[in-house]
Amino acid sequence: MAKEKGGKLKGFFAEFKKFITRGNVLDMSVGVIVGGAFTAIVNGMSNFILKPLTNALLAVILGKDALSDVYTILIRAETAEGALDLANSIYIDWGAFINAIINFLLIAFVLFTIVKVMNRLSEASDHLVEGAEKEKNLKKRIREYRKAGLTKEQAIAKIEEEKKRAQEEKLAAEKAEAERLANEAAIAEAKANANTKLLEEIRDLLKKNN
Repeated sequence: MAKEKGGKLKGFFAEFKKFITRGNVLDMSVGVIVGGAFTAIVNGMSNFILKPLTNALLAVILGKDALSDVYTILIRAETAEGALDLANSIYIDWGAFINAIINFLLIAFVLFTIVKVMNRLSEASDHLVEGAEKEKNLKKRIREYRKAGLTKEQAIAKIEEEKKRAQEEKLAAEKAEAERLANEAAIAEAKANANTKLLEEIRDLLKKNN
């Protein structure tokens, strides 16, 4: 009985280990952590940098705390002194709505800027990796040609010649493909014109018979 329980427990932990080490679970965990940190960065830039600047600009243009006073009273409630009681009044708060729009635009702008910068960095990194890979392949091919008896200069010249030939073959293939597509389009157009002409002849015959 104890051995059976031990086997079940061992199987449970083995299954749990298999679950937590799956690639998608780890990727999801990393995504959640990075997403939380990214949200904090976006909110921080929006709340502590852009929003104060926007509020200062609005204060200069509209007056201090202008948005907080932008509302439309639908049902007015007054205090005992006859002053407006916003807590018990029903009103449209245009200022809060405008603030929400401003906050959305600020967050969207910050998010767009960060994503754009990250994409630029990613592209730069890809170019560096691609350049390093090309350099590595070039050195490897030079070594192969050197082993075949060529000098370094001859090897480089041969590689350049091969590149030029490959580029010419690529251009020739692209030209042939363009010509093929043009021929297919011409054939399709000719068929369409023939069909149109046939329909016109049938129409003319029907008109004569009527």
